Formats: sequence, structure tokens, C-alpha cells
Amino acid sequence: MAGKFEIYKDKKGETRFRLKSGNGQVILASEGYKRKASCMNGIESVRKNAQSYDRFERKETKSGKWMFNLRARNGQVIGTSETYESAKSRDNGIASVARFASDAGLEDFTHSELRPSKRTLETAEEIFDRRKKLLQRLADR
Repeated sequence: MAGKFEIYKDKKGETRFRLKSGNGQVILASEGYKRKASCMNGIESVRKNAQSYDRFERKETKSGKWMFNLRARNGQVIGTSETYESAKSRDNGIASVARFASDAGLEDFTHSELRPSKRTLETAEEIFDRRKKLLQRLADR
């Protein structure tokens, strides 16, 4: 089973993503972004950086549990894991992110509580293309 990124709005109205494994478990979560485009950039950063094991920061929490952060080349945290009971479970979580991130699908929940169909996503792309063409025509005048 393939993994997937889900984009959603949090209670503050910020856009976030989470990466789910093939069994539906959340294996990485993002910070809140003010703009959806920034969130999409975050997803692309996860896709690239998850392939380098040195980008995973392995940590032990104050309560003795385990977690990790995925960091971009510039050191910025782009995703955080849940907490795990053991270092081995944490390391399995890292392996799952590395395995699923590069070819994970994408579902966008920012416009509806309902799961969007593929057609809904295509329609959003068509609207964007139409707006882009309209702006270009206005600029050409």
C-alpha cells in the first residue's frame, strides 16, 4: 500500500500536512503554514529530504519516550513524528517516512470536510489555469 500526504486546515485556520503510511497511521506532521503554497513547498521538501538518513534528528523526550524531526538542508524542521515507546520503534518510523514520502499521493481537505475526488482536484487545477490565463490577458492589454 502507498502512503499519502493529507493537507488540512487546523483550528487556527493554518494549513498543515501529515504523511500517512500505507496502513493509514500518521508518521510525520508539519507545522502550521499561513499559505497553502508554503505547505505544498513543505511537502516537496519532505519528499527530497526524507531520502537522506542524516536529515533525521533522533531525540529522546524528557519523559523517556522517543521521537524524531526531519530537517531540511538549512536545518529547519519540516516534519515531526509522534512519540514512540522505544528507540527501535522510532527508527522504524524513520524508515517508514523514507519509504513512503517520495511517491506518496496527495489529498487536499482544505476546501471541504468531504474527501475530494480526483475530479475535484482536477477542477481546482483547471480553475487555477483559467485564472492564470485571465491575468496574462489583462497584463497583455
